[in-house]
Amino acid sequence: MNKTALITGASQGIGACIAIRLAKDGFNIAINCRSEIDASGRGLEVKTACEEFGVSAECFIADVSSFEECDMMVKAVKERFGTIDVLVNNAGITKDGLIARMTEEQFDTVTNVNYKSVFNMTRHITPIMMKQRSGRIINVSSVAGLYGNAGQFNYSASKAGMIGMTLSAAKELGSRNITVNAIAPGFIETPMTDVLDEKVKENILSQIALKRFGKTSEIASTVSFLASEDAGYITAQVIVIDGGLSM
Repeated sequence: MNKTALITGASQGIGACIAIRLAKDGFNIAINCRSEIDASGRGLEVKTACEEFGVSAECFIADVSSFEECDMMVKAVKERFGTIDVLVNNAGITKDGLIARMTEEQFDTVTNVNYKSVFNMTRHITPIMMKQRSGRIINVSSVAGLYGNAGQFNYSASKAGMIGMTLSAAKELGSRNITVNAIAPGFIETPMTDVLDEKVKENILSQIALKRFGKTSEIASTVSFLASEDAGYITAQVIVIDGGLSM
């Protein structure tokens, strides 16, 4: 029986690329989508792409900032596939702004989606993995969570919090053969970076040793490794994927 991977925020961008790569690796794929519209549009495209590798894939609708909706989704995935072997906490949003002008809504919305969702999903999936005595949890953080970023007080806080949860969960769950790691991407070619002003892009590129933005496939390849048997002795690690931005 194929193993199963559940990826939050998997209908586009990095999450979609991770889902398709893990399908190529032979995992059945549970694609988390935020809404029915998302599931019937971009989510369906990801589902079709995954199924081309001969695995099963299905979209599951849930707002991952909701404890109850995460609970229902995890139960539905377990019922559909029988196991949940890999959890990728990828869902994330931005609502940038300077600290002096940031609203409570901007802060709460970003931290609930990016940070609280990791608690919600890990809390509901952990009993399943503990019973199986195996599992991989991979949290998609950011270099902003390691070094901060002006105008991203909320986003940086949420991504830093993910790293703290990664380390704590790794210590708690290691005895049950569950590894917990984080990746911290830098600037990756996504719709989010496509809209940046050309001068902003030039300034960013000047700070990157490799002089280019990363590709979603390079993030997905790292997740693929961490989800594999080859990474069985790697836990509590934060892998930076930023082309040398943070040197």
